[in-house]
Amino acid sequence: MEIEIGRSKRARRVYAFDDIAIVPSRRTRDPEDVSVTWSIDAYKFDTPFLAAPMDSVVSPTTAIMMGQLGGVGVLDLEGLWTRYENPEPLLAEIRSLPDDKATARMQEIYSQPIKPELVTERLAEIRAAGVTVAGALSPQRTQELYETVVAAGVDLFVIRGTTVSAEHVSQNQEPLNLKKFIYELDVPVIVGGAATYTAALHLMRTGAAGVLVGFGGGAASTTRASLGIHAPMATAVADVAGARRDYMDESGGRYVHVIADGGLSTSGDIVKAIACGADAVMLGTALARASDAPGGGFHWGAESHHAQLPRGKRVEVGTVAPLEEILYGPAPVADGTANLVGALRRSMATTGYSDLKEFQRVEVVVAPYRVK
Repeated sequence: MEIEIGRSKRARRVYAFDDIAIVPSRRTRDPEDVSVTWSIDAYKFDTPFLAAPMDSVVSPTTAIMMGQLGGVGVLDLEGLWTRYENPEPLLAEIRSLPDDKATARMQEIYSQPIKPELVTERLAEIRAAGVTVAGALSPQRTQELYETVVAAGVDLFVIRGTTVSAEHVSQNQEPLNLKKFIYELDVPVIVGGAATYTAALHLMRTGAAGVLVGFGGGAASTTRASLGIHAPMATAVADVAGARRDYMDESGGRYVHVIADGGLSTSGDIVKAIACGADAVMLGTALARASDAPGGGFHWGAESHHAQLPRGKRVEVGTVAPLEEILYGPAPVADGTANLVGALRRSMATTGYSDLKEFQRVEVVVAPYRVK
């Protein structure tokens, strides 16, 4: 449905997770009979949760914890852990900064060059724990560092940016040829963000194993204020799920995983992302609230310390519970910030679905939620 903005401009009506809800069906199940397992390529996980590659969320230690708890911790290979031998004092400093000085000081801290030997060391530390090793680079750094990352033994390679396209145009430098790059790698690649059907379809054609859906939608992002760009996530996920369906027909059955990345603050958001067609979710704010997260109650992403145009900020999200309780409970609060797995199981059971693929068929209604 298009709406007239003015005589020369029309717009499509789109929806955020707060605008929709799922409804029960005639059947219910026992939550213990519900499966929330997820697999991508040769890797199978107990939960469809990836910890976002943000320094406030993932350190080598929390990446290992996520793996041991049945998910995936994706380490930011351009973060503090690959710039400094001991980043703990700097993490403490970032937590202590006053709001009006946080951005400028973070720009200084993150100006330190990335050390390839630390990339190797951090990934080796995760691998030694026996969990799936996942690391992320921006498209700008991928060409420079991917050989180091692959040689270190990464299992899942994530190329993550505010937006990633298969047709980046530049007059100043040779762009990353995603199709050639992915073809030559021996590891599955997850790439994004994408927020439209067309952009996602092009990324799927590069050979990516998964596509991240989102554009500046997290709590630490100010992309909408600084660039005027925003992608309401319910519509974005459903559009990209449509691209997955059509690409399966086009490719003769090749399945590309859709991973919602952004706007997932509570368990209800996670439930609705999967209902709209996501296979898994990448969590930032939701896991930054863990008492053992490296952010210590604060949260920030790479956009928060961009050297020329920051499009995010350090935000205080508080602490709710240890990471294990954030994922599996028991929940000490009733606001959807803890026992994320239990909430997903219960929602699937209440609506009668036994696994994640089935749950993508659940009925969704438009029911805007307004906090009073």
